[in-house]
Formats: sequence, C-alpha cells, structure tokens
Amino acid sequence: MALDPQAKFMIENLEKLGFPEFGTLSPDLTRERFLEMSPAAAGESVAAIEDRSIAGPDGEIPIRIYSPSGSESDPALVFFHGGGWVIGSIESHDVSCRALCYAAGCKVISVDYRLAPESKFPAAAEDCYAATLFVSDSASELGVDPDRIAIGGDSAGGNLAAVVAQMVRDRGGPNLVHQLLVYPVTEHGTDRPSWRENAEGYFLTQKAMIWFWGHYLAAESDGANPYASPIRAKDLSGLPPATVITAEFDPLRDEGEAYAAQLKQAGVTVVCTRYDGMIHGFFTMAELFDKGKDAVGQAAHALRDAFETGA
Repeated sequence: MALDPQAKFMIENLEKLGFPEFGTLSPDLTRERFLEMSPAAAGESVAAIEDRSIAGPDGEIPIRIYSPSGSESDPALVFFHGGGWVIGSIESHDVSCRALCYAAGCKVISVDYRLAPESKFPAAAEDCYAATLFVSDSASELGVDPDRIAIGGDSAGGNLAAVVAQMVRDRGGPNLVHQLLVYPVTEHGTDRPSWRENAEGYFLTQKAMIWFWGHYLAAESDGANPYASPIRAKDLSGLPPATVITAEFDPLRDEGEAYAAQLKQAGVTVVCTRYDGMIHGFFTMAELFDKGKDAVGQAAHALRDAFETGA
C-alpha cells in the first residue's frame, strides 16, 4: 500500500519544523528534542496516578502507577517505554499509558529504566525485570491481582518486554498472562528486507537504529545475546501469549513479524497484525493517526481478554 496520508503529513510537518533525524545529535540533545515531539495532549482521565521509586539492581528505579479504579485487585500491565534504549521516559509515554489504563481497565506501571550510553546492556533489561518482580511481589500493596500481570512496550520497550518474558521464564517466575510487543526490536542487525525498503524517509531510519544499538551495547558481541536480541533465543517455548503490532513502512517490521512467527512455531499463542500505510511510532502518537487509535484499541482488547482468561 501507499504511505498513509496522515503519516505523510506528520513526516512533512517534522521536516518543516526542522526536527533533526535520530542519530545526528548527542544523546542528551536527542532526549530533549524527543520530549518536545511527545504528545502534548492531556490524555485519558484515570482514577489515580502515583509517582514513586523502587529498589533496582543498581539504585532506585522511578515508576509511575496509573489506576483505572479504586479496586484492591486490578489487573496490571508493566510498561516499558520506547526510544532506542537511549531516549524516552515516563513523561514521553504518559499519554499512551493513560490510554491503555483507560481502555484495558488495568493498572499500568510505567518503568523509567536506566538509559544508554550511561548504562549499557543489560542495565535496561535488568531494571525492567526488577520492576516486573516488584509488581508481582508487592501486588497486595499496589492493589494488583498477582495472577493477572502482563508486560508490554513499544520499539526498544517492545524489545525489553520480549526479553523480560524470557527472563521470567528462565529465572522461575512470576507468571505473566500476556506480552504486548509494539513494533519491537528483536535482533541486532539491519539486513532484513524492511530495512532496505524503509532505510530512510519514514521517521525511524537505518542510520538511527545503528546509532541506538551503538550506544546500547558495550561490545558488538553482546548483540548475539538473547537478552539483547530475543529472536536469537534457542528456545521460545513456555512464554506468555503475545500480541505483536507492526507497521508497513517501519524498518523494524520484518524482525517483529519474524519473532511472532518463531513464537508460534514454539507453541506460543500469537496474534500479529501489520498496520498498512503506517510508520514507526504510530501507536504512541495515536492522536495523530486513526490507525494508531485502532492499534491501541486492539492492544487494550487483547489485554482485557488475557486478564479475563488468565492466559
């Protein structure tokens, strides 16, 4: 299909405003510009929001808890923001977390994990794993049902969700009912067809991903580690059911869909949906894209089903 008119308008508008491409500025300046691009809308109203810090493997981890109600036993989504492991924050994904809290009727615990290059692989993954354990271990205090916990994220956050799902299985729990992987990074490398087709001109570029990976990994060899490239795990069986969302004009499209296929081959229940005409980032910029709203709705429906069935 052709590029969606709403995506075309967004790309052209960014060019007019002079936003630099990812990978052309320092990490600090890129973080500032990325936050400027984040949705300015107030987002959906939720019953309560709480900012706090929890103990992590190397210091405290800030989290933000979105609550849909005053229930003492809500289902929960532990959410990991995108941004190439280098940029992004609780603030940049506030609107998306509000939307998921409201539409899925669950608590959303957004995790402000350590960023690269200050903290290299596997710091982000270990922080996200620690936050997932915290939600399970502190379920009663948080008003969370320990038997209805899901994880999810977009882009690098989708990578971290896929990795945490493997960590939880490999390390003996806790049980997770679902993993929401929105255009996830699943492997270190840029040699799939979607990388060649969408290398530049569609918001996320091949050059940018090379820049992100370069900051995230301490050594090139780390890219072969399944906790960096989850598609390289020898065994994907025993992982929670997954919803995988991809975009047609996204360099990450093929690796996300390949991961979904490998999950299915391993016996994991998977729904993989490609949104035609869309670009990377459309899910977290749903206020700009009709198909972004559709994707958030799909994610919320999948989470509701998982919370109702426990799988």
